[in-house]
Amino acid sequence: MMMLVNCSGCRTPLQLPHGAPCIRCAICGAVTHVAAPPAAAPSPDPARGAVAPSWGPPPPAAHGRKRAVICGISYRFSRHELKGCINDAKCMRHLLTTRFSFPDDSIIMLTEEQTDPYKIPTKHNIRMAMYWLLQGSQPGDSLVFHYSGHGAQQRSYSGDEVDGMDETLCPLDFETQGMIVDDEINAALVRPLPHGAKLHALIDACHSGTALDLPFLCRMNRSGQYIWEDHRPRSGVWKGTSGGEAISFSGCDDNQTSADTSALSKITSTGAMTFCFIQAIERGQGTTYGSILNSMRATIRNTGGGGDSLAGGGAVTSLISMLLTGGSASTGGLRQEPQLTACDTFDVYAKPFSL
Repeated sequence: MMMLVNCSGCRTPLQLPHGAPCIRCAICGAVTHVAAPPAAAPSPDPARGAVAPSWGPPPPAAHGRKRAVICGISYRFSRHELKGCINDAKCMRHLLTTRFSFPDDSIIMLTEEQTDPYKIPTKHNIRMAMYWLLQGSQPGDSLVFHYSGHGAQQRSYSGDEVDGMDETLCPLDFETQGMIVDDEINAALVRPLPHGAKLHALIDACHSGTALDLPFLCRMNRSGQYIWEDHRPRSGVWKGTSGGEAISFSGCDDNQTSADTSALSKITSTGAMTFCFIQAIERGQGTTYGSILNSMRATIRNTGGGGDSLAGGGAVTSLISMLLTGGSASTGGLRQEPQLTACDTFDVYAKPFSL
């Protein structure tokens, strides 16, 4: 039996094995000693039809009103190895701190390069980081969740999925600990988001179109025309927020794969979606959600078509400039279409983008 206690350092909920006298936090490393039985489980929220999670007191002031979780997994020394995901994480951190004024100490990085074992992107650590991100969120908060790694699908037996499949993220230890299912991601990142708070997710993975299980998907054609598809479950289960705004960019549709592309330098690789998102921002095409999505899709469509590299032309983030040294495009182009999902519909060409 697992019991839930709050970390004595950062107040993140921790799963305490039955009978254990203490537990170390996966996020801040603090050791919490248990002197008394944990509080009773939270009561159900009738309006949601589910148990309302208890997130505890607000996080320390040092976290600030902007905070982010960035996860890049290379699966090194395994048959699943990817070459560009840690580069994606570094580039995203650089973008957030230089372009959008995210404080360094408000960003949790989960990669295999971390020396702290509790910052390695295992299933448990990713879960705890998601809880941390929403912990104590309040009006005015801007939250970012970025994931670059493997994604997959598995059969859904809940009846909540339009296509009958759950989308999943694959943590470093997914072969032994299992994958993180979109239902859990939605419960951790979306449903607790309060009124006035904003969450942006960037999911650079295969089968990631509806990885957050958000209610609406922006279906856009090559001309930039779009309609919103209603993905709310027929069962009536609530997949939206608690009044906040949740928007997700993903690398491809649910039935597509995302590239860990060789269209860049032989020295390095990046995820196609992450690179194109950053490039859209840096080239001044990030004014609205529609302009970002159009720019990302056009860049991916044109990769390999005319011999231009993804780094060619225009200004890019200085970190990417350091990483890229005249890469040549792969042949045949990339077969993926970035997607936009949201908790509510809006005019994608009128709504300004901001983090």
